[in-house]
Amino acid sequence: WYYEAVKYVTDQGIMNGTTPTTFSPMTTTSRAMIVTMLWRMEGSPVVNYRMDFTDVKEDAYYAEAVRWAASEGIVDGYEDGTFGPDKTVTREQMVTFLARFARWSGLELQTGGSLEDYADAGSVSAYAEEAMAWAVSAGLLQGRSDGTLDPAGSATRAQTATVLYRTLANL
Repeated sequence: WYYEAVKYVTDQGIMNGTTPTTFSPMTTTSRAMIVTMLWRMEGSPVVNYRMDFTDVKEDAYYAEAVRWAASEGIVDGYEDGTFGPDKTVTREQMVTFLARFARWSGLELQTGGSLEDYADAGSVSAYAEEAMAWAVSAGLLQGRSDGTLDPAGSATRAQTATVLYRTLANL
């Protein structure tokens, strides 16, 4: 189900393998990884912006990506001043970052979709409700086979590749 998406995002240089010959589709995606993917989608821009996150080292592979995404309002950190680059990105964080990226790219998000068909719609965080509704109505994110969205669940690399692939089709 994810083959075409993985092929596309790797061919485009948006995602890399975990080794030269392995993609690791069922491995979780970190917050640093998703921000780096968005940054690559934009052409890896360099920005002059002060890094405010205490846990992002200047020499980290994702530092410039986080700097760019934070400067453009695509990502936020946590209240304690950290970004949490090694934390697993949740499904609702992933689509929130994507929605902000899409809006930043000039796409008018068609909102108004409903999440009420999903058993766990009430567990979507308030900050992510609009992004989740957009992602579902645009066909970027589909629920799980049990009828849930699993907003706080981990996003695997295969899921991330698929959602990015579908997002690029909309941009």
